[in-house]
Amino acid sequence: MQDTLNIKVNVTSESKINQVDWENLPFGKVFSDHMLVMEYADGQWQEPVISEFGAIQFHPATSAIHYGQSIFEGLKAYKNNKGEVRIFRPDMNAKRFIESSERMCMPTIPEDLFVECVRKLVEVDQNWIPNREGYSLYIRPFMFATDEFVGIRPSETYKFIVFTCPVGSYYTEPVRVKIEEHYSRAAEGGVGRAKAAGNYGASLFPARKGQALGFHQMLWTDAKTHTFIEESGTMNIMFMINGVLVTPSEDSDTILRGITKRSVLEVASSWGIPVEERKVTVKEIIDGIKDGSVSECFGAGTAATIAHIVKMGFRDETLDINPIENREFSLKMSAFLDDLKAGKVEDTFGWTLKV
Repeated sequence: MQDTLNIKVNVTSESKINQVDWENLPFGKVFSDHMLVMEYADGQWQEPVISEFGAIQFHPATSAIHYGQSIFEGLKAYKNNKGEVRIFRPDMNAKRFIESSERMCMPTIPEDLFVECVRKLVEVDQNWIPNREGYSLYIRPFMFATDEFVGIRPSETYKFIVFTCPVGSYYTEPVRVKIEEHYSRAAEGGVGRAKAAGNYGASLFPARKGQALGFHQMLWTDAKTHTFIEESGTMNIMFMINGVLVTPSEDSDTILRGITKRSVLEVASSWGIPVEERKVTVKEIIDGIKDGSVSECFGAGTAATIAHIVKMGFRDETLDINPIENREFSLKMSAFLDDLKAGKVEDTFGWTLKV
């Protein structure tokens, strides 16, 4: 995309980049020099401004705090050995942001404006992108209601902000998940398909209970019967069953439309691997792990890309899944996506935006 939108840039006088310990980079705790802010008022978006990263001042009656109108996205930028900077599928994040906005009764941001805001901020802070294997620049666009008003109605003003973080791996070890049969992430007719902040707040308590038992994430099931698998914590869930790549269907409005998941499905299809998006029962997966028909299980998400799941808790059992070194498909997919994002292989899908 050409830099045709008017984005004002105020560059910081002193970069913090030399203060970073690049050998010990925690996920989501180190922030780049700048952030982009765009206000919504009088029925329209105002001019976006990039300025020094810093704290935001809130009025005590800011409506997002009280009534939960808050949504976000997550995507990444990468740098290859030639110094080229690429952002992975920002148009997909823009589309999902629109869907989340509509569901949460918030103003939408046109796709081209969203993408250009992200692109321009990455361009300004591209020196913060680690040029090392497994590292990237995590990008967090978010929007929240800003009316200074205590009353339940959609806000009339909003703030859209984008900031970035240099990051390493999200998971430092293979993942252990527990199938949840009591608590629910989302119900039909709710906001499960929106990337709303409240969805994640509601998941913290059951996740903490699972962590106390030695699991990293919950594997969420449907709210009605708890017999169908939906998604897992920060990622969508995928299985290799008898040579077929299987993932829960997005027909229900309880599952977030995953960008990494969609990418995996499209690449797999291009490789000639059978793909099924359908209802997946807990029983099918538990039985399949036991009889060996489920040969691979992994999460797909922006933070981790491919997260190998090695143990699955179900009631009083903890089942071991096929060792990672034997997982031909997910290892190949992980390597391919990493190389694609870094520009090491030709982007025949047209997914990466070169900055």
